[in-house]
Amino acid sequence: MTNLEILNKFTKNTLQKMREAHTYRTMRLIESPESSHVMLHVKSEGSSCKQILLASNSYLDLANVPELKQAMAAAVLKWGTGSGGARLTTGNKTPHEELEAEIAKFKGEEAAITFNTGYMANVGTISALCGKNDFVFSDELNHASIIDGIRLSRAKCFVYKHNDMADLERVIEAAKAEFCAREKLNGENANDADFRGLIVTDAVFSMDGDIANLPELLRIAHTHDCLLMIDEAHATGVLGNTGRGLAEHYGCEHADVTVGTLSKAVACEGGFVVGKQQLIDFLRNKSRSFIFTTAMAPAVAAAACNNLKFIDSHPERVQQLQENVKFFCERLRSKGFDVPETKSAIISIVIGDEEAAMNASAELLKRGILIPAIRYPTVAKGSARLRASVMATHTREDLEQAAKEIANVFAKR
Repeated sequence: MTNLEILNKFTKNTLQKMREAHTYRTMRLIESPESSHVMLHVKSEGSSCKQILLASNSYLDLANVPELKQAMAAAVLKWGTGSGGARLTTGNKTPHEELEAEIAKFKGEEAAITFNTGYMANVGTISALCGKNDFVFSDELNHASIIDGIRLSRAKCFVYKHNDMADLERVIEAAKAEFCAREKLNGENANDADFRGLIVTDAVFSMDGDIANLPELLRIAHTHDCLLMIDEAHATGVLGNTGRGLAEHYGCEHADVTVGTLSKAVACEGGFVVGKQQLIDFLRNKSRSFIFTTAMAPAVAAAACNNLKFIDSHPERVQQLQENVKFFCERLRSKGFDVPETKSAIISIVIGDEEAAMNASAELLKRGILIPAIRYPTVAKGSARLRASVMATHTREDLEQAAKEIANVFAKR
């Protein structure tokens, strides 16, 4: 058997198993800008149909704002289409530094560093901060980028039960005991002062929409002398009166390390880390996903900076999003759905069976509502769901219609 035949057999078998398990994935084609309503291409008919989009991470609906599009177009004309190099060689341009200053200001931190994606921010930060002799404490529902960053770091990982602060303290104590036993075996006289641990968690969990308990996480981190890292991918622009994230939401201090993305509520591209100036200097020199990659296009950095300034000057947009979330949850509850209280823009309706979730999503498309079915491996087997995400520009009529059609689809099951 040739190498190509081996590859074809392996990929064919894998794809067939995915189809049988209803976890095979395809892409929809949207033929209009990202907004609260989109035009979806219908391949079988060779045409497009209008949909209420309840599937976007562009929570504030900034991707199609005329003044922000015009600003990005102007930035392309000024700065060109690419950066031409890594930030540490020739790629560092004025818009990159302006963006980092704006992020630090918006988040209320000393300094910031940007990455090409939020995924690269998590992977590069965790693998820079931790090594094989360190310990990481990770929420069991953390995003894949956090998991991959831990794997790359080679640190010993202890997974704690989702949002369970008692279990987090339990695994920290277990790690400390393991550390002391290891050092004793190596002939060292270890104590807690030599222990290096990192607690890492999403701020908003992307599949359930629930929120990390930052005050308790801070207490535990301080008590056990661990660093605390929060990923605010789905919190920036969403939580707090002005969208500044988890610390504003709770009215408490920040984590030691705060990661975020520019691709969701900020409606652009890139990731970032904010914190003390020394932390940012460290990441510039140690984070491989920052050092060994070409910088984001300067026009993209300029666009992200403009979008972030827009959020800063339009807190009413954040507040409208929060009102829409409250209204949509209320409408779903009125129709018999057990939807938990949430301050995030993510509302999940768990169905369980993968095929049933796919069928429900397909039926909603026919009714003009685009809500994706989320299946394994994104969520655990048997916990497939519809994952709705609300935008600031959805009207009450949009949300009422969506709740009504969801109820109609479930009534047919």
